[in-house]
Amino acid sequence: MKYKALSQELFQHNRKRFTREMKPGTIAIFNANDQMPRSGDQYFSFRQNAGLYYLSGIDQEETMLVLFPDCPREDHQEVLLIKRTNEHIAVWEGHKYTKEEARVASGIGKVYFLDEAEVMLNELILLSEGIYLNINENDRYASPVEHRDLRYAHEIIQRYPAHTLHRSQPILKKLQTVKSHWEVEALQHCIAITGKAFRRVLEFVKPGVMEYEVEAEVIHEFIRNGATGHGYAPIIGSGKNACVLHYIENNQVCKDGDVLLMDFGCEYANYNADLTRSIPVNGQFSERQRAVYNAVHRVLVEARALMVPGNTIEELNKEVGKIMESELLGLGLISKSDIEKQDPDRPAYKKYFMHGTGHHLGLDVHDLMGRYEPFRAGMVLTCEPGIYIPEESLGIRIENNILITDHGPVDLFDQIPMDAEEIEELMHAGVIG
Repeated sequence: MKYKALSQELFQHNRKRFTREMKPGTIAIFNANDQMPRSGDQYFSFRQNAGLYYLSGIDQEETMLVLFPDCPREDHQEVLLIKRTNEHIAVWEGHKYTKEEARVASGIGKVYFLDEAEVMLNELILLSEGIYLNINENDRYASPVEHRDLRYAHEIIQRYPAHTLHRSQPILKKLQTVKSHWEVEALQHCIAITGKAFRRVLEFVKPGVMEYEVEAEVIHEFIRNGATGHGYAPIIGSGKNACVLHYIENNQVCKDGDVLLMDFGCEYANYNADLTRSIPVNGQFSERQRAVYNAVHRVLVEARALMVPGNTIEELNKEVGKIMESELLGLGLISKSDIEKQDPDRPAYKKYFMHGTGHHLGLDVHDLMGRYEPFRAGMVLTCEPGIYIPEESLGIRIENNILITDHGPVDLFDQIPMDAEEIEELMHAGVIG
């Protein structure tokens, strides 16, 4: 891994919080993600299961974590199981955790190799009153790929049919959405690297460059600062491409007179940043582009102010919809007649702003969340209003990452340029330089 390991105190803290939520006498088991095949004999880059990493800090395949706070067996309240290495693996794949390194990274004293733990794990399960399993639960997505946790659940049900099963995800959703100071520091580090990449791009972009060249500048800055890489597939869309919400081809020319929408964020220590900026390819917004940009900017400022404890994602979206409606009226994109005739389930503003205002951010770019849970201090969300006008080949989105506190929202992007005039000045300075 390229990044500096986070403090074991973070993972000890997380385990204490999780085990306090467990039912008496129960055991919780977490698995690493699979290595996903890329081709005949290659894998995609490994990405650790967020729940296992959150509770252990171990960033390696073939890992298991067992939590059994009421375990009667001495020193087995927390158990880590890791991959056994050998000379062949060391030559072909590189270094793997030793038991001592795993203890240091996780703060867990009892560490086994996976191939020596079957009898021990069977004993712990039989001593338990029920089993917590970590199954991916996303209310907006059902993966067709059977992952390691799901296969393991089938094994547990077959082998221990009399045990009661419990869900880990509701607990993780409750805990992971509220960030500790260690996590906020990790996110701020991601954001700082992402901000460097944006400033680099401001100096680079000019008419005639390819979208993928801009992408290359971004990943260059990420890697040279110790990030793992992109937190998600970057969107580098110029002109009409900016109106495609998940445009990732990044293969067109950035033309004079176009606006370039860029949505990217680095991953560092498995945490993620999520930035969107829209800039004029030639360094100067047209009058129309500036009007749309400033409208989006105003919506972001007003939406950000609504990110306070007690509010919810659903209520936030409703209020921001009203703010956006007013801005679209001012831009002449919708009329009062459109509003009077609109379907309440499909309001007029949705023609030009069709997505939500934001999402939780952390170990996943679209982090675990309870959609109807009120905001609490410590949550980090994106704030990303946009206006997309295909008939004008103009799409503008601005996105910042916001920390909710009891004293008002804190914009973690406060050092990253956002004002139209500042963007133009920096791009002009880059051309002169």
